[in-house]
Amino acid sequence: MKSLSEILQKISSKNTISNTEMLISGICQDSRQVQKNSLFVATRGTQTDGHAYISKAIELGATAIICEDLPADLSINYIDNQQIRYIQVQDSAEALGIVSANFYDNPSEKLKLVAVTGTNGKTTSVTLLFNLFRELGYSTGLLSTIQNQINDEVIFATHTTPDAPQLNALLAKMVAAGCTHCFMEASSHAIVQRRIAGITFAGAVFTNITHDHLDFHKTFDEYIKAKKRLFDDLPKTAFALTNADDKRGAVMLQNTKAQKYSFGLYNMADFKAKLMDNTLQGMQLEINQKQVWCRLIGRFNAYNLIGALGVAMLLGEEEENVLEVLSRLLPAQGRFEQVFPNKISSENFDQNHQNNAPTAIVDYAHTPDALQNVLQTIKDLREDNQLIITVVGCGGNRDKTKRPEMAKIACQMSNIVILTSDNPRNEDPMQILADMQENLSPIDKKKIIVIENRKDAIQHATKIATKNDIILVAGKGHETYQEIKGIKYDFDDRKVLRNAMSS
Repeated sequence: MKSLSEILQKISSKNTISNTEMLISGICQDSRQVQKNSLFVATRGTQTDGHAYISKAIELGATAIICEDLPADLSINYIDNQQIRYIQVQDSAEALGIVSANFYDNPSEKLKLVAVTGTNGKTTSVTLLFNLFRELGYSTGLLSTIQNQINDEVIFATHTTPDAPQLNALLAKMVAAGCTHCFMEASSHAIVQRRIAGITFAGAVFTNITHDHLDFHKTFDEYIKAKKRLFDDLPKTAFALTNADDKRGAVMLQNTKAQKYSFGLYNMADFKAKLMDNTLQGMQLEINQKQVWCRLIGRFNAYNLIGALGVAMLLGEEEENVLEVLSRLLPAQGRFEQVFPNKISSENFDQNHQNNAPTAIVDYAHTPDALQNVLQTIKDLREDNQLIITVVGCGGNRDKTKRPEMAKIACQMSNIVILTSDNPRNEDPMQILADMQENLSPIDKKKIIVIENRKDAIQHATKIATKNDIILVAGKGHETYQEIKGIKYDFDDRKVLRNAMSS
């Protein structure tokens, strides 16, 4: 319990009805989660407006309301002899972030909290940083698309970035567990929806930006502005680290008060690496005249590694120690993850060919740029006699403009393309597959096989592949479900692929 007056610190209110000397048991923006003596914050979402649920929240026990518009009928002013407090604000989403931070005693101020944003590379970057700092001996937290984690405790993740009450509750739990560092993904949705309002960052990282989420942001310019706001809001005590090889990297730094740094492979940068060798077993980097062998694969991972090095050094770590740990870290789940037949692992990799198994890779690539990066990496690594067989689809109820582009990239960079269902959600999967085939050339269409059932598509890929070929299953990566008509069915690309290769 905390007093409402404490919770409202740093809130600029337009109007307050009744005094704020009362105790609050919790904060929520979903009326269904309201309990006795809760503070309900009415936010405007893309689907619903929380203002429509104020009376419901009061019925369930909310004794204080933050809103942008006061209810027309304020006659419901008491519940269990407790007067309802209304706090009218300009932006209730912003207020939700601030009051959530206050309710949990501003836990981000007690951590070295670093946010990573960008279209691709967020999950790998924060996972690398989490594992790096754990190996360096720190008590560390992680907030990622795959999972949230407090040292060894894994907590299921529902969103890339949790809502403000959940986010601050997790950060407070990290502080209580003795964590000194936390690394989190900051999605463009979370930035725009102000889920990170009230959070104090030690630094932020920009990986790259390409077309994505235009179903939400509407234009690419708005998408860029969403990412940029993270850096605009950084304090001068923080660092802002951006990709020098992405033309939008400089844009991110334009209005920031933070200390500016960059990383890259080609352009001048504060932290720079050179990719010397790239194989299916790992890659050789040259960093400050030092040769470093890493187990991650691909040029895109070279960026993730040099970005992680930059963050660690900006947080005060020694380069030698950091490079030694980075050299043995593995990629995040479902990020260019090699899959082996049952009873075969990366430790006895050579047995793959003895068992007539092709090289198989699962990757989360669900944007045109990510798919192109992964396929380019495979093309760079393959031998002349190896065919590339790509299994790919597109999600339903998402940006439709990328569907034909995804198929075009897959066709141009693969020998065989199996178009299949991803997470169709509430759309007809066959319509999604039709959208993907729009404007394809006759040559590209000859490469395509359409198998709507994803399990059948993966199994077909393993049947037509020889031991010399490379299979890429793209789009879902770490996900362990397939969402169809509002229901999430158990489905793991890695398990399906592994079983298909073993049969």
